[in-house]
Amino acid sequence: MKIDLTEKQFRRLLDLVYVGNWVMNSTRGDDRIREYDDVESTVFANCLSHGMVPLVEAYQGELIPSRAFAEGGIHEAIMAYEDTMFFEILAQELALRDMDSDAPTPENVDELRERMDTYLGEFEQHGTDNITVEM
Repeated sequence: MKIDLTEKQFRRLLDLVYVGNWVMNSTRGDDRIREYDDVESTVFANCLSHGMVPLVEAYQGELIPSRAFAEGGIHEAIMAYEDTMFFEILAQELALRDMDSDAPTPENVDELRERMDTYLGEFEQHGTDNITVEM
């Protein structure tokens, strides 16, 4: 297979491949999905012929994203996504709890969104500072 990309598109593809593999494998410990690691390695190997050598390094006989790549801002993007998802999920769970509901339905979606927006506004202003858990 051949895919024609500009250098800029290829650089963006590196980000997408890295983030995708991060999502698939970062929480798996030693039980990584090897096929995703292989795709990442194959894509990053193309850095060598595209003047992007600093973005790849050899590790145990494979080419992987370099430390320079990993420390170049991609994890800030991942963290921003994780923070957004954390607050979205928390807001939804709290709103469903308040509504005594297990899941969104066509009948409760408007109320759910309204309650979520209230929680999201609180989180935007105060983060988790006002969350308490009573035991």
